[in-house]
Amino acid sequence: MDPHLLRTFVTVARLASFSEAARELGYTQSAVSQHIAALEQDLGAPLLTRRPVAPTTAGERLLEHAGPLLLRLDAARADVVRIAVAPQPGLTLATSPTALGPGVLAAFPPAGVTLRVLTRDEVLAAVATGAADLGLVDGTAAPSDPLRLPDVAPLTTHGVAEEPVSVLLPAGHPLAARAGLRLGDLADARWLDAPDAALPLAGLRAANGGGAFRPALRFEGTDLRTLTALAAAGHGLALLPRSAATGVPGTVAVPLTAPRIVHRTELLHGARPGGAAAELVRKLVGPEPR
Repeated sequence: MDPHLLRTFVTVARLASFSEAARELGYTQSAVSQHIAALEQDLGAPLLTRRPVAPTTAGERLLEHAGPLLLRLDAARADVVRIAVAPQPGLTLATSPTALGPGVLAAFPPAGVTLRVLTRDEVLAAVATGAADLGLVDGTAAPSDPLRLPDVAPLTTHGVAEEPVSVLLPAGHPLAARAGLRLGDLADARWLDAPDAALPLAGLRAANGGGAFRPALRFEGTDLRTLTALAAAGHGLALLPRSAATGVPGTVAVPLTAPRIVHRTELLHGARPGGAAAELVRKLVGPEPR
């Protein structure tokens, strides 16, 4: 399967337009049509309806494979470039919004850092493709267990921090006076669905072994201040690392007592980071064993 054709297909499906895809890719509309036709002929199945432009059932299935395949190709290119090219001065760090704990911030070099706050999936892609030198991702896990991250590229991961998690409630909530809360008792509560800012609801369901955890409001963004303002206004609960949940005006952070899960942060990098990236890895992880 030609990756150029696959990339064209993904772009057309995302934009739902042959002409818009041609404009974004720098092709003629005729060339885009030829790419899609060639890919359909290669696979022996129609992939897109034309009016309106939308994936067929076979096209939907191909899209499930296409993203990881194209990312893996981009990661391979970046990996080779990293070996061939000398490290550049400065450091680009991609991070999910709740991964920047006090210990990580204290390890930053005094100058030359570019910080990019992204979704967790975007952090992985940025490090895999060389758009960032290092990445920080976080999530819930059993104590000392690694995060379950998608295999997008041959990345090295290091656990750099663990801390308790808390349920963020508005100050007037009936449960705000509790000393601790069990996750199972909150399955039917009103939750904020903020997969890129709070700890995702899917992780709560997995940790609880099921349960509804239905969202009352969905927040698509990475801004923690907006998320905590929504919680303070009573639009739903959120699960956050203790350091992010404590001291938020108009809210109370109640520790989660069961099940035993922690907020875990992991550092990601490709093969042999150099320069400022290598120094930050050394500060956060320790020297590489000889």
